[in-house]
Amino acid sequence: MRSRLTKNIHTVLERWFPERRLFLRSDSETRFIRLKSETQLIAWIGCTVVVAWTIVATAILLMDSIGAGNFRAQAQRDQMTYEQRLNALSSERDTRAQEAAAAQERFNSALRQISIMQSELLATEEKRRELETGLDVVQSTLRDTMKAREEARAQVATLTEEVDPDAVAAISEEAVGTVDLLANALAETAAERDLIAADAEFAISHAQEVELELRLLQERNDQIFRQLEEAMLVSVEPLDDMFRAAGMNPESMIDQVRRGYSGQGGPLTPIQFSTRGGQPDPDALRANAILSSMDRINLYRIAAEKAPFDIPVKANFRFTSGFGQRWGRLHAGTDFAGPIGTPIYATADGRVVHAGWSSGYGRLIKIQHDFGIETRYAHLSAMNVTVGQRVSRGERIGDMGNSGRSTGPHLHYEVRVGGEPVNPMIYIRAGQDVF
Repeated sequence: MRSRLTKNIHTVLERWFPERRLFLRSDSETRFIRLKSETQLIAWIGCTVVVAWTIVATAILLMDSIGAGNFRAQAQRDQMTYEQRLNALSSERDTRAQEAAAAQERFNSALRQISIMQSELLATEEKRRELETGLDVVQSTLRDTMKAREEARAQVATLTEEVDPDAVAAISEEAVGTVDLLANALAETAAERDLIAADAEFAISHAQEVELELRLLQERNDQIFRQLEEAMLVSVEPLDDMFRAAGMNPESMIDQVRRGYSGQGGPLTPIQFSTRGGQPDPDALRANAILSSMDRINLYRIAAEKAPFDIPVKANFRFTSGFGQRWGRLHAGTDFAGPIGTPIYATADGRVVHAGWSSGYGRLIKIQHDFGIETRYAHLSAMNVTVGQRVSRGERIGDMGNSGRSTGPHLHYEVRVGGEPVNPMIYIRAGQDVF
């Protein structure tokens, strides 16, 4: 039964693949190779499989090429979008910087005016005290003179009543001299009274002028204080928003900066005005509030240098991968792509705690900052810092490269708070909204 089936199959194959012989001739003999129908069938199937595989592979390559072209076009569009966004952010940052510089100039000018007005106010206060003292002396002298005049009038009236008209002719030369002396004394007293009264009127009118000057000075001081308070409000609020946007508590951060403050001059000293034991001067309270805002801005400036609000790449670059899940794993930073050798800068003041090779990261720099923040700069081609070195915000620490597990030249930038990775763009965007 099996032999019959084999024969039937061979007969069918003979129709399509008849037996062939391949002759091989040499100088001395001739040989041939017999190609059975089964052999030809196997060869045909093999050739068909190879041709089919070639067609399928060619189609796959063509589809990949078309898809890669679309991907490159999409990547170019994304790059243009990133560059436009970066240019807009740069323009906005420059505008904010100009506004901050103008506000600082206005603040410095107002501070100089406050210093001048404070000196004028102290001089006016001293002059007013002198006038008050002089007026008290004039009033006391005037009271004594009027009292002496009344006593002299009473004495004249008493003498007049005691003199008998019939005995006037018998008044001696001595009595006449006494009366003349009293009359002269009364005339001198009256003249002195008139002079004192004129001095008193002049002092009163001058005191009114001084009071008017003081009122005008107070209005001018009030206007200056309002301008300073507005300038402080405009300067402090964006800084508050910047630190809150970065997830930092401004109050606790300022307390930490104040505890570790080592700058020259120390905190600003409150202004003290003499109140003579009365209630605090409103101007002193307003001035001290402005000084408190100035101190807060100074502490914010110190904190901004210690937190990574700057961007690590200043030259042209493109964002290739952001913070978040990628291929089922957490991508713990942001990638900035650019040519090999692009300068890399520290984003805040800090101390280098690692500068060497790290598996996956390649050449890696770690910088420890205040507030429990650490920044990482990976895949570098060169490193310009050593472990233990202090670096400042904006200082060049290395060059962009392609070391470690990397698909192309780029910087992998991380920000970690308390050891946990956070999105670096939170700090970069917060800093670009202010600086």
